[in-house]
Amino acid sequence: MNGKPEAAGVRIDVWLWAARMFRTRSLAKVSIEAGRVRIDGVACKPSRLVRVGDRVAVSRGGEAIEFVVAALSDQRGPAPVAQAFYAETTESRVAREAERERRRLRGAGCSAPAARPDKRARREILRLIGEA
Repeated sequence: MNGKPEAAGVRIDVWLWAARMFRTRSLAKVSIEAGRVRIDGVACKPSRLVRVGDRVAVSRGGEAIEFVVAALSDQRGPAPVAQAFYAETTESRVAREAERERRRLRGAGCSAPAARPDKRARREILRLIGEA
């Protein structure tokens, strides 16, 4: 898509940015260096080249996404164009929706407090969750 031959590949940090998985390339790089991005099940470096057909797994914000690279680009464009760069696996989609539903149900019985807890209440909360 960018004029380069697809066989050569594109750096994974640039591709994740172009596919709108991360807001900036530096955020993608930090996530890769932290081990939250895997290509074909193996942790990688930001300079690793991604090719069409590679399976990429990204963990971000408490959710894991696994997808297959469908197209290469090193230029960031509109979201509809970026969505054509990858195809999420059905297992990933089902697991993400199940996790989203579990989080929704976990917080369903709780209501937000009327006001911010004071110092004493914060200490009691910490004691209850075992951090104090």
